[in-house]
Amino acid sequence: MTSLTLPDVVKSVRSLPALPALVADVIATMGDEDADIGAVADKIALDLGLAAQVLRLANSSFYGLPTRVNSVAQAISVLGFHNLRNLVTVCAVTANFQQDRASGLHYASFWRHSIGTAVCARLLASRVGVAEETAFLAGLLHDIGILALASVHPELYAQTRAHRRSADCLDIEAERAVLGIDHALVGSELMGHWRFPAPIREMVASHHDCSPQAVPLIGLIQGASALAVALDLGADDDALVPDLPQHVWDLLRLDDEDSGALFGAAEKTCEELCNILVT
Repeated sequence: MTSLTLPDVVKSVRSLPALPALVADVIATMGDEDADIGAVADKIALDLGLAAQVLRLANSSFYGLPTRVNSVAQAISVLGFHNLRNLVTVCAVTANFQQDRASGLHYASFWRHSIGTAVCARLLASRVGVAEETAFLAGLLHDIGILALASVHPELYAQTRAHRRSADCLDIEAERAVLGIDHALVGSELMGHWRFPAPIREMVASHHDCSPQAVPLIGLIQGASALAVALDLGADDDALVPDLPQHVWDLLRLDDEDSGALFGAAEKTCEELCNILVT
């Protein structure tokens, strides 16, 4: 085993590129009821590439808008600032990592699973009393530590991929066996480095180990991630479906009657968003 310590993780995370200033401004508005939404929207509109991708997402069937959105200001008025903030964060985070083939990580598959988890979490959010926009963002970011590990320690991360295949185990089990740490810890540190709010950081840290006393968001993301694997939304033939604790099943309250429609919606929506976000 090649052990990585917490100081190693902190040093590695701080070596990663900072998010663009605009995105940092957007993240800083999370939980700030007095944020100047108009000023943030004006900044987004000036970034033509980002604005174009945001509008493409806003006009997807994911939001089901009755009329086409043609400007960032219009997107805010129709979708609300919380949803627009999510779109900006999605676009920025997906663009902030470049694939390193030495890591053995298939980036398209990684993002497909992350988007699939986000979609499943949004569809299930009302069942557990979590806001849809929070559920979607949390689902997208839950495995971000995998990207961090693959980016800053590509050769070491490649060893975890090899171990996963040979031992036929989960990613997190392979990471703990090979590195002595896991992507949940790394991702939590990265969320702190990027100044995401505490609930998102806590979810990233605990999404594989949801206790019965945990806040609903953590159980929601653990369940949504497992469903995304079961539905093969990540298109990863080697991925194993993790066992879910009974309290997570109880939280989600899934039954045969509504599961079929929910799974069909997840597959359709995930495919559309992947076509926009995953190149």
